[in-house]
Amino acid sequence: MAKFPKNFLWGGATSANQIEGTFLEQGKGWSTADIDKFIPKEQRKSGPADNLVKRADVEFAMHDKKGIYPKRNGIDFYHHYKEDIALLAEAGFKMFRISISWPRIFPNGDDKEPNEEGLRFYDKVFDECRKKKIEPLVTLSHFEMPLNLVLKQNGWLSRKTVDDFVHYADVVFNRYKNKVRYWITFNEINVLEMSGFTSGGILADNIANRKEARYQAAHHQFVASALAVKKCHEIIPNASIGAMIARFESYPKTCNPKDALANVRANQNNLFFSDVQIRGYYPSYIKRFFKDNDIHLKINDGDKKILREGTADFLAFSYYSSMVAISPDATEGEKLTSGNLKLSFQNPYLRSNDWGWQFDPIGLRIALNELYDRYQVPLFVVENGLGAKDKLSKDNRIHDDYRIDYLKQHIEQIGEAYQDGVEIMGYLIWGCIDLVSASSCEMSKRYGIVYVDLDDYGKGTLKRKKKDSYYWYKKVVESNGLIL
Repeated sequence: MAKFPKNFLWGGATSANQIEGTFLEQGKGWSTADIDKFIPKEQRKSGPADNLVKRADVEFAMHDKKGIYPKRNGIDFYHHYKEDIALLAEAGFKMFRISISWPRIFPNGDDKEPNEEGLRFYDKVFDECRKKKIEPLVTLSHFEMPLNLVLKQNGWLSRKTVDDFVHYADVVFNRYKNKVRYWITFNEINVLEMSGFTSGGILADNIANRKEARYQAAHHQFVASALAVKKCHEIIPNASIGAMIARFESYPKTCNPKDALANVRANQNNLFFSDVQIRGYYPSYIKRFFKDNDIHLKINDGDKKILREGTADFLAFSYYSSMVAISPDATEGEKLTSGNLKLSFQNPYLRSNDWGWQFDPIGLRIALNELYDRYQVPLFVVENGLGAKDKLSKDNRIHDDYRIDYLKQHIEQIGEAYQDGVEIMGYLIWGCIDLVSASSCEMSKRYGIVYVDLDDYGKGTLKRKKKDSYYWYKKVVESNGLIL
């Protein structure tokens, strides 16, 4: 069994919009996540996760009295944070990843003064973490932004949003400089390439070139991230602030050179975002992509210097499954399967969960080796987990051996990667407490080692319950990965 370093950060991860609740209360403003509607599985359209939505869609959701919008209520972490943090502490967590809701601090996004009640809430959360000897890892932007900035200036398509974000970052860095040492700027920043509204707050109205719009928004996020990194280092000298991507480890379907080339392109598409944030400049290969897709970015004088001076300290990433790349002229008849916000061709060597995501623990080891070879900075697995339909058994317990098996296999591969020489900061289970699904707004797609009594329609007692995986993970943490 591979040994983990003594300072390895074991824990779990969540996001504000999937757990907090307290919709439009305590001074919080509208968030882009607040318009995410639950649609039963049988009514959903097949295909990749959303991309751009229209202004009319946003306005409809804001006035809709009949629809179900689960992220507005989450799992009511706002009122259960002490209980939830106590459960994590009992399991031995070293770290708890959460995000700050930008519209809870600045309800409109461009307010001059922050909402003091929102700031106090996170004071209490971080104080509780410290009290329980849990290190907070805080994401500044996790798939939500003030909806006002979407309606007013088309989200991250506007250069002004950079200034709004940096002001927000400045406020929270100063407020929590004695409570938070670990930060991430943008959650899965590369999701912008496929989901313009979720990640960038871009409205489809009057957008002629959607790809160009997404990459322009990405450029603004790159600049905002670099400025935030620099500001964080100035305000909190002992802080460590990272970039984050969703890692889609990719394999060529065959040894056909065309499939191998398709795989190179797939990886470049995935790693472009971390290339900019870790290396501090636009890679040469992106020029061909921009030319082929008629993409022309507006880059201000001084932006290159900002990117160069604001590189991230570490690379965090999510990992759930891998993908298969096939030459565009050979895709006919190939079966598609689902994944984390992205479709892929099916890999016949892998198993799938109830949502079609294919398990690939060895792919995590490959990803860790490849990313470390590429960047030579510390890596952090900040999301990994299994979404499943957990059920209470006759003995009133949740026997989730399937989750234990999934987590065990992935942790084993992290240990192997560490022995390979990869510098790994830690491992965080995604959705350590059951939460609202980011993509489908379901509660029935459960990731947690702690069960929450709540269904897809918002009904339930909200009582928390330890699953079998909770007791298993506690032993893993206590033994620093020796007992799996």
